[in-house]
Amino acid sequence: MLMTPDEIAASCSDDGEFSMAARHWTGGVRFRSDGTVSGYSLVDGTVSAEVPVDGPGVVTLDGEGDVWEVVTMAVPPRFFNDISAVVSAGVVRRGGDEMTWWQYFPAIQRSIELMRQARAEPEAQPMDPSTHAFGAPIGRYLHLDLGGHQHRIYYEEAGQGIPILLQHTAGSHGVQWRHLLECGDITDRFRLIAYDLPFHGKSVPPTGRAWWTEQYRLEGEFLRSIPLAIADALELDRPVFMGCSVGGLLALDLALHHPDRFRSVISLEGALHIGGDRDRLTGFWHPQVSDETKARMMEGLTSPTSPIAYRKETIQTYAAGWPQLFTGDLFYYMVDYDLRDRAGEIDTDRVGVHILSGEYDYSGSVEHGREAHESIAGSTFAEMSGVGHFPMSENPEAFIPYLLSVLDRVAEGSAMAASS
Repeated sequence: MLMTPDEIAASCSDDGEFSMAARHWTGGVRFRSDGTVSGYSLVDGTVSAEVPVDGPGVVTLDGEGDVWEVVTMAVPPRFFNDISAVVSAGVVRRGGDEMTWWQYFPAIQRSIELMRQARAEPEAQPMDPSTHAFGAPIGRYLHLDLGGHQHRIYYEEAGQGIPILLQHTAGSHGVQWRHLLECGDITDRFRLIAYDLPFHGKSVPPTGRAWWTEQYRLEGEFLRSIPLAIADALELDRPVFMGCSVGGLLALDLALHHPDRFRSVISLEGALHIGGDRDRLTGFWHPQVSDETKARMMEGLTSPTSPIAYRKETIQTYAAGWPQLFTGDLFYYMVDYDLRDRAGEIDTDRVGVHILSGEYDYSGSVEHGREAHESIAGSTFAEMSGVGHFPMSENPEAFIPYLLSVLDRVAEGSAMAASS
């Protein structure tokens, strides 16, 4: 059942996050379902309990049956927690002002969350496990020749033992791995190395070319060269590679192209192919849409049961990134990468392949991960309950037990190889 305009307006006007996201908005949202209409209007960001008429600055969201009852459940089922996923699936039809949808998506999503929170219990905030004055990881720079240009690559490392290279998601950087870098159950046996891709985080652009005049586009050949160059520079003996999203695809890509360089790959939210139309993602490249929209859309890929503080931390990097970065990374993610015809060539006798997929991820979904597992003989697969697209950063407490199970296999295999 839809909340009344009075209820929606009251919850939105009292919410600091909505007020920030809706600043300068004149228009509103119309919610419809089986003849029932609700919504709210705004004038220069001030919300009122009026259902707006169709026109400039107004977005319409039409559903049928009990769709709004499901969307506003305290814990919605997978893919109903994010309005963009519901729209993409055709369960809710979006109409009205296209640019308003992209510009004010963070406010629209927040207003729906506020309807949901009316049914939810207050959430406890997570506590960071470390009470030490200094964190475990140590950061340094590597100077690498990549694609004929000198790059300054930033990385952080912690632990000792079997080396693991950690590749972040598209548009983000290595901070996503911070919880693992502080986890003694991992770092007692493994040397974790989390790096920032070129142009990401602290890996500043190369000074040897006029990169600001070019369209940034991440391509597979260049991307595959980066962990190889890092492994060579750090003199790593057949490290493990673990990546998420873009990194999860790269894990399988490396297993195919460079099986003898890695003892195992761990693909988080991996797939054989993602696909899609980048040009339709207007909010990811349009100069009139801020990076706040990219961040909010990424939050929709997280699980509603992940701690809110960690979900917000995860998406903060998207709001703070270079505008071209995320769209450019999606070239590899959506266009360049495709292992559908070659996955069967991956030899798991030469390189271990482990795939972990989050329940609430509708991009690199559980279905994608299972398809990859079934196409790669000898690989392992697990569905991770209660997490989404960013397991290591949005809910490390839920993720780490799944990871430890895989790392036990990796350590056992390495021990057997060493004794043979």
